[in-house]
Amino acid sequence: MKALIQRVSEASVEVDGKVVAQIEQGLLILLGVTLSDGSAEVDRLVRKIPALRIFEDAGGNMNCSVEDIGGSVIIVSQFTLYASTKKGNRPGFSNAAPPEQAEPLYEELVAKLRSVMGVNRVGTGIFGAHMKVRLLNDGPVTIELLSKAVAFKDSSKLVG
Repeated sequence: MKALIQRVSEASVEVDGKVVAQIEQGLLILLGVTLSDGSAEVDRLVRKIPALRIFEDAGGNMNCSVEDIGGSVIIVSQFTLYASTKKGNRPGFSNAAPPEQAEPLYEELVAKLRSVMGVNRVGTGIFGAHMKVRLLNDGPVTIELLSKAVAFKDSSKLVG
């Protein structure tokens, strides 16, 4: 799984002219699911997302989490995070999990985050729908969070 996390002052998701999720200060998370993902990847993101310290403390340092500030989260499914542009100019999406695999994992992540943060603090888009996502990125701060450790090509160090 890949979560593109944006620290926002406000964000909303609209489907068919209706706002389905709206928050003030918090995180907008674009979530991509790949073929090898399962519940272990969901659990790692559920541990990391609420604790990720990307909000400023009184001294202006990024020492606070979304939990610390009482912020909210919107999670939007986005298979295009696994786009491949290695050949040609049209992206390929063969690394993205098919909807029948991705949707249950997306729903599992939402349910587990709601159990940790509270139902009213975790909003969503609509899986598979054409959405209009609005956000006011604060900072800007955007973090890519991977659910698996990834090795750099030129290094034996792991990141994630």
